[in-house]
Amino acid sequence: MIEAFGERPLDAVLAWLSDAAPAITDLELASGGYPPTTHCDRTLLLRDAAARGRWRRGIEDRGFRIAALNAWGNPLDPDGELARRHDADLRETVLLAAELGVDRVLALAGCPGDVRPRFAAGGWLPYLEREHERQWQEVGAPYWTELAEFARREHPECMICIELHPGTLVYNLETFSELAAVGDNLAANVDPSHCFWTQMDPLAVVAELPRVGYAHLKDVLFDERNLSLNGVLDHRWPEAAPWRFAAVGRGHEASWWHAFLDALAARGVETAAIEHEDPLVPAEEGIVEAANVFAGAVENAA
Repeated sequence: MIEAFGERPLDAVLAWLSDAAPAITDLELASGGYPPTTHCDRTLLLRDAAARGRWRRGIEDRGFRIAALNAWGNPLDPDGELARRHDADLRETVLLAAELGVDRVLALAGCPGDVRPRFAAGGWLPYLEREHERQWQEVGAPYWTELAEFARREHPECMICIELHPGTLVYNLETFSELAAVGDNLAANVDPSHCFWTQMDPLAVVAELPRVGYAHLKDVLFDERNLSLNGVLDHRWPEAAPWRFAAVGRGHEASWWHAFLDALAARGVETAAIEHEDPLVPAEEGIVEAANVFAGAVENAA
């Protein structure tokens, strides 16, 4: 995933990766939703076959493969204009993936609400009781059933990989199981960092999920004092939070990450993306560290 370098031209990023992290050969490119689409101008690439060919050759001639397109956003947002835009971004990303022969499109399940999205995770206030069930039945299930049908019709080989992400309708085994039931082309994108801070076991989650199609690789570090006083749900993030995202290997040993890759492989996952969101470590440093951890896993397997 090269979203961390969204301010740089694609060619410059690829040149840096080739030199600094040669073990990385596959790319995940942001194509819509919230992130900048600096490296994947979806509208142009859909409209202009010649531009699409030049863009693709520029990637492949440097020895890279496009593994996935990511249109993470909130197609269920209560702001109708934003919801329509993110929905269009996701659908156009499926169409672009079909043109490119890319079989993984990444997304978030989204979260509806009245005025603002409302994440209902066991709320005890009366207006939150069974809110998740209402959100899923009235908004989530109809949307994702139709989206899965659209993707199947337009790109039969495509798997839509939904990240298990707190704050959205799909964030653990139980909620993903609801999603998986509405479309057999919907798979999980597992980011162990979200499991770490919410106290799930990523290895157990990967083993039990109905379908796993992809993974984002990032770590977590805990501030034990803040954790003991304010718990994992402290809203002050990242400055005073009891936890923060970290470069791979800074929170968990390389042996754990090797076991995670093995767990993914056992579920048929062929590609996982390093995701750098450590606020205290430059992306250039964190990505190289992560690549070295995973290069070691490949060497050990050989």
